Amino acid sequence: MVRNPLMSLGLGIVMLMVLIALLAPLLAPHDPCRQELAERLRPPFWVEGNDREYPLGTDDLGRDILSRMMYGVRISLLVGGLAVLLSGSIGVSLGLLSGYFGGWADDLLMRVCDVQLSIPLTLLAIAVIAVVGSSLPTLIGVLGLTQWVMYARVVRGETLSIREKEFVEASRAIGATDLRIIRTCILPNALPTILVTATLLMATVIMIEAGLSYLGLGIQPPNPSLGSMLSEARQYLATAWWLGTFPGLAIMLIILGINLLADGLRDLLDPRSRKRVQGE
Repeated sequence: MVRNPLMSLGLGIVMLMVLIALLAPLLAPHDPCRQELAERLRPPFWVEGNDREYPLGTDDLGRDILSRMMYGVRISLLVGGLAVLLSGSIGVSLGLLSGYFGGWADDLLMRVCDVQLSIPLTLLAIAVIAVVGSSLPTLIGVLGLTQWVMYARVVRGETLSIREKEFVEASRAIGATDLRIIRTCILPNALPTILVTATLLMATVIMIEAGLSYLGLGIQPPNPSLGSMLSEARQYLATAWWLGTFPGLAIMLIILGINLLADGLRDLLDPRSRKRVQGE
């Protein structure tokens, strides 16, 4: 990590966002849902016409932008983390079993993956939410169930390679069961790839959640969401630029931090990448 400053930067950004999410009730200067129509469209504190009570200004209903952003970051990380955990549990399990045992189950799983990959994930999520209805558990479930394919394909490829190694053959020769081989030999060696994939997919899930909230299919008002804040700012882009600028910057920072962390993890956990970085 010391030799990779970009990874340190990404880790710092992610830790800062996690800290903000965890301490949002303590750090937020105002109730994110409280409306003060007399204070509507206040600019940030450095612009003439505002004071330090609303550091980043207020929206069209007089709600504090900074407080809503803090709670919006909390929602984004919560949805991203739980969706990645759900999709990873499904995809990793199916990928390990498919790659290790092969046969007709492997062929069936790959065809299911091909079919799902042919459908745009955002459109699939929109269709499911439109039928089931929008809520936080539904959003997490939909995003989790549409992302497992990436885990399954990546882990299957890793398993196909690892199961032919000598140490796996040795474990099989001394009588280890298939489940024990998967648990103690294959899964630990596939774990670096799984961690990198999970980190990258978390950024994707957060982007999709912001897009769905922007379209009105994600987190519903008055609960704060970075995507819905961007949607509410559309009609004020020319007169109140801060309504969309700060939520957009928050999304950009979250995605940037996660991507930098994922690239650093790949270099740190992959021996070939680590040797190349050390050589440089």
